[in-house]
Amino acid sequence: MTARQRTLLGVGNGAAAGALWGLVFLAPQLLADFSAMQLAASRYLVYGLIAALWLAPTWRRLRGRVHGREWRALAWLSLLGNIVYYLLLASAVQWAGGAATSLIVGLLPVVVTLVGARRAGAVPLARLLLPLGLCLAGVVLVGAQAVGQDAPGERATTIAGLLCAFGALASWTAYSLYNTLWLERRADLSGHDWSLLTGVATGALSLLMVVPAFLLAGQAHAPADWLRFWGVATAVALLASVVGNGFWNRASRLLPLTLAGQMIVFETVFALLYGFAWERRLPTGLELAAIGCLITGVLWCVRAHRGHGVAPHE
Repeated sequence: MTARQRTLLGVGNGAAAGALWGLVFLAPQLLADFSAMQLAASRYLVYGLIAALWLAPTWRRLRGRVHGREWRALAWLSLLGNIVYYLLLASAVQWAGGAATSLIVGLLPVVVTLVGARRAGAVPLARLLLPLGLCLAGVVLVGAQAVGQDAPGERATTIAGLLCAFGALASWTAYSLYNTLWLERRADLSGHDWSLLTGVATGALSLLMVVPAFLLAGQAHAPADWLRFWGVATAVALLASVVGNGFWNRASRLLPLTLAGQMIVFETVFALLYGFAWERRLPTGLELAAIGCLITGVLWCVRAHRGHGVAPHE
């Protein structure tokens, strides 16, 4: 496979992952009357169950290749990229809004690029400073609008939401880097198998959230609300966590780390599209400027990567 073919296939997988991951920003808006912990616990209980069932037919083949070291890594990945990330993200969406949250998390390409700039296959950082600056400008614009449009009594909640969004960004950045390193270390395991193993680990950890999320929750809900809740949780778990993660792992193996990080822009774009559709409105002028800065910056970064291939992993 040529470098160009690997790049195109990697970008395609990244776009597919982004389209499915964008759903996680919509779920807290669909289920605004449920807590962030309930959203995270339900999503990852279902994710763990689906992953375990999907993994069962191939478990005999895999069990001799996954040992204590891998399970410890999977537990950390589950905390960083799933449980902690989604607790922070769901809180951010409910407190600061979907647009602001998705654009802040969309800063991930900037952070990952800066961290991965010295890795093999990376484009010289000097060529990326201007596009990364555009991405940063986009986040500054949307943050200014989110705080500026609130009444004084609501600003504390919005600021807390924005801080949660930056926390989600930090958590997902750590996950992205750590996950890529483990995919490189265990190239004998497919991205799909690694995603399912992560799901099993996440499902096990989510059991720790069941009591505080559901048994200690004070708010009661009607049976129809619970049916809607578990329907959304199941859809997000299957589409975003199982299928989306599989696409992402494939993209991570096909692309250099600095370019793989740019693929998160697709999650941002789809999250914005879903959010605006749900709210039945068009983006404001500041939101359009922010979106334009982010997309232009990321596409500029992608163009800078032309001709920078990466050695195949499989």
